[in-house]
Amino acid sequence: MRIAVIGGGVVGLSATVELLRRGTEAVCYERDTPMAERSAGDSRVFRLAHAYPDMVELAARSRRLYAGWGERAGVPLIDDVGTVVGGEAAGGWADAMAAAGAAHEIVEPGSPLLRLPGPVTGPALLDPSGGVIRVDRVRAFLVAAAGAVRQVTAETIEETPTGVRVVAGTATDDFDAALICAGAGTPDLAAAVGVDVPPALEHHVRFSFPLRPQAPPSPQCLITLGGPGDPGTYQHRAAPGTWAVGADVAPAAVAWDLGREAAERASLAVVTDYVARELPGVEPRAVDRLYCTHNPDLSDGLQFLRRGRVLVVHGENLFKFAPLLGEILAQACIDGSTPADAGPNRH
Repeated sequence: MRIAVIGGGVVGLSATVELLRRGTEAVCYERDTPMAERSAGDSRVFRLAHAYPDMVELAARSRRLYAGWGERAGVPLIDDVGTVVGGEAAGGWADAMAAAGAAHEIVEPGSPLLRLPGPVTGPALLDPSGGVIRVDRVRAFLVAAAGAVRQVTAETIEETPTGVRVVAGTATDDFDAALICAGAGTPDLAAAVGVDVPPALEHHVRFSFPLRPQAPPSPQCLITLGGPGDPGTYQHRAAPGTWAVGADVAPAAVAWDLGREAAERASLAVVTDYVARELPGVEPRAVDRLYCTHNPDLSDGLQFLRRGRVLVVHGENLFKFAPLLGEILAQACIDGSTPADAGPNRH
């Protein structure tokens, strides 16, 4: 089979690698450098902790596959530091982990089990299987395994009597099937074959700050679920000596129509204020930033959609599921199925 993969982010490359491993002729199209947009940066948070048991189970399956990738790459791809989830809703996440049979612990503020650059308020959920995904290592492994990526914009996809036609620049190529996983470009490409994907977008920025000398040397990742007056955040150690923080910002301040520059200013103000108030082990002075687009209508979750020989996947926070999605999507492309039984279709 010849299969086109549209999108060279972590999901597209994962699917390409798995398709090649299964003996298909897979061609990945990416308009930019592979993993340069939504998959950019040097690190991400990994966690089993989710609000739903089935998402916990999917993350556990992906964790095992990440270990396999690490063996093939010859280097660990996740730093095993653990992840802490704080906030009023953390108890519900703990219930989901318990229902999924995942190891976890409820810890009180001040517990010696906590290694964070700031205190947590109230009981928190400790996910010992969490940690920092080394994006730089994942990128090197996938790019090498996927082989040559066609760095050209896939302008449209057309159904044909025998398969799928991809128009990219001045070239036209025919395939038996196609997978669309193009991040912000997915809605337009999917619409060409009659698949409706929500097009909503907003700006999102993650900032990095210097860790103070008194901060723990190997801090855990931290998710704060937020509450009245406090933004939800995700936090982890990024480059050596720095702490990355992303936060939920009021939608009106990061709306797509406002433009990237205004959204970055608003996000920086929110995140810096949070760091100054809540993280004594971190200097409230941003030294780096990572920008991406974000769909405000999606949270932790994914959706599979199919029209004929074209399969579409979209979602948010998918990096931690990348190895599992590669396997699921490759099999679905080969057998023409829609992988509804592989996991939840959540918004």
